[in-house]
Amino acid sequence: MADITLISGSTLGSAEYVAEHLADKLEEAGLTTETLHGPSLEELPLQGVWLVVSSTHGAGELPDNLQPLYDELEQLRPDLSGLRFGAIGIGNREYDLFCGAIKHIDRLLIALGAQRIGERLEINVLEHEIPEDPAEAWLENWRPLL
Repeated sequence: MADITLISGSTLGSAEYVAEHLADKLEEAGLTTETLHGPSLEELPLQGVWLVVSSTHGAGELPDNLQPLYDELEQLRPDLSGLRFGAIGIGNREYDLFCGAIKHIDRLLIALGAQRIGERLEINVLEHEIPEDPAEAWLENWRPLL
């Protein structure tokens, strides 16, 4: 099992790019990773560390490739008390529900017993044309908390 499982939910690919970039940085730091884009619950370890990276689309909604996992978690309500996670959202602050998807995921994981490591990062694409940059800076502060 990998040290960190990165999960991305993306409509246009930005969250996938961020997750892959962070996986490279984590591996450079000596950690093992597995990156999954829109996985099902059965593909995921229910213990250990997840790093969830999600864009938001529409009115604060999850990307289509991450909605099935969210629905599975909500319906099956697995015990995630052995899970710690990091959360990164990508969105546009001009919308009322800025980074709504990662906020939904964050609340659900905590409700299922998971413990968030550090603060949630919310990246405004209007301020950061390349979201990998603020995500990498955040990772430098997040990684020591592991």
